[in-house]
Parts: sequence; C-alpha cells; structure tokens
Amino acid sequence: MNKFDKLNNPELIKHRDDWLEKLNALFSCQLSSAHRPLFLNGIAKYTEEFNFNWGNWLETSLTELADDSDKAMDNSAFRPLCINFNPHGVHFIDFLFGAEVFQLEDNSWQVRTLDSPIGYLQKPELDNLPAWQLMKDFADKFLNYNLETVTFGLPTIASALNIAVNLYGQEILVEMITNPEAAKHDFQVISDALCEIHKWYIEYIPAKILQCIIPHERHLPVGYGQLCGCTTQLISAQQYSDSIAEYDNELLSLYPNGGMLHLCGTHSQHIPAWREMKKLRAVQINDTAAEDLELYFEGLRDDQIIYVNVCETMTVKKILEITNGKRVVIIQN
Repeated sequence: MNKFDKLNNPELIKHRDDWLEKLNALFSCQLSSAHRPLFLNGIAKYTEEFNFNWGNWLETSLTELADDSDKAMDNSAFRPLCINFNPHGVHFIDFLFGAEVFQLEDNSWQVRTLDSPIGYLQKPELDNLPAWQLMKDFADKFLNYNLETVTFGLPTIASALNIAVNLYGQEILVEMITNPEAAKHDFQVISDALCEIHKWYIEYIPAKILQCIIPHERHLPVGYGQLCGCTTQLISAQQYSDSIAEYDNELLSLYPNGGMLHLCGTHSQHIPAWREMKKLRAVQINDTAAEDLELYFEGLRDDQIIYVNVCETMTVKKILEITNGKRVVIIQN
C-alpha cells in the first residue's frame, strides 16, 4: 500500500467535494439555513524557508497530511489538506524584483528598499530567475504525486500597492501625490508581473486544487483568486479609487469568478469602492479588520462573502450576532 493512498481515498474526495459544494452555494447565495454558518479550519503544511531541501520537506509534509487525513473528515468544519510553499513570506515578489530580502532572528523575512528612483522599475524576466525556476520545479514535483485531495497554495503574490510599499517604503505614497505618473508606471510594471505569475499557476495547476496564499484559512470555491490588500489602510478612499483599484480589479479578473481581498488593518474607508468592484466576491478580515465586521457586513453587496478570523475582540458569538450566520465563513483555529 502506497503511503499516500489515504490522500486519494474516494470517501475523502467526496467529503472535500461536499464542502466545496457548500462553499459554492454560499457564494451563489443559495446556502440553506441548515448549513449556516460555515466554519473553516484547514490542515496545512506551510514554510517560508528558501535555501533548504524543499523536496524532502514536500515528501515529509505529504506523509504527515496522509497521517492526518482522518481529521479532514470533520463534518462540523471544512478542513482542507493544504501544502503551502511560501519562500520569503510576504517578500517573495520583492526578491524577484531584485530587492535584498533577509531573514531576522525570529526566522521572519524583511526587505531593504530599492535605491533606484520611482518611475523606472523594470519587469523581471521571470524565466531567467533561479528563484522562479524553483517555484516551477516545486509545482512539478507536487503534481507528480498525483494527489486529488491536497490543495496547492500559491506563494504570496500580494497586490501592486503592497509590493510597491515593500520596494520603496513611504516614498511611493509621497510619489502618488507629487509625481503620480511615475508611481503609475511602477504600479503597472508590478501588476504586469503579478498577473504573469498568476496566469502561469492558473494554466499549470488543476483548478480543483489551486488556491492562493494561506488556503487553510482562506479556502475559496473553485475558480476564485485572492490578493492581499494590507497596505490600503495607508491611503484615502479617493487615492484607492483613482490609483489602485484598477490593478486590484485586473488581478481578480484573471480568475473566472473573481476573488477575495485579504485585510488586516483599518480599511473600512474603501468599502464603497469594494462594493462597486464586481470581481471582488469576498473579503477576509483578521486582527484589527475583524473588529469592523459590522461595517463590512452592512456596507458590502449581498453577494460578497466575509471570511472572519475569530479573535479576542471578535468572538464566534459576536460574529453570529452581527451576521446571523449569513454571508460568512468563520475561521476558528
């Protein structure tokens, strides 16, 4: 018996598919009250390491997922089995753009901003970069296992604004006001690179198992994408509408059904813009953003789903008081 046979167990496949159907029903506004609210608590093997034996890590991680596969049969919460190789964490794209990315004592990653002026950024030639070849090799290795129930999580591809702030720090925010054409040039270059990477994964990884970053807490139905909107808390509603929304919409439009925006700070000034963004089908809120659940629930469209990470200030009880279990996925670790 192959040690990975458990990951192709027909009962496990059906159980996963049943949960995906519930998610589909939620996004189609057809989920019955008997199934509300939905809870999500995936089983993930995740790493941000870069220079290490990723082949051994992958095999060990899949072996551990196989050992844990019985836990995925939970009926009270969707517990997808997930592999997420995320080298350099939120600075993966920065590294591809040539920024110096380094590891801190706590093993997290940080970046040194570029010395070059804003307005002259060049799109990286991905096929010439060893770091991008590594990601393609990892995808190949994963697909060779031919596992039907393991979700493949993408690295942090983020958003144009996130990456620009990583690359330039506060200077990009100043440039948006003082030299908007230069800022726009670099936003477009970054967006083009992000879209190229997403397109490769969309074409190469089967849609049934493809998810963006952190799928164990942000798992979407098939055909939905995701981007990180963390840095939108730094700009006004007008700046977002005038300078950033087009790039977020462009990225989400790559996916057949649109997608999700991850938020973790004070972003509620953008709710009117997000309400009008047809390709935005969900937001995922945690930490400070979770405290604004009521604003999102009242301000977004009826077909926009809210993923909420339970925290000290936003308990399950409070989530249910606000939403009555409608339009919500509750992430409870």
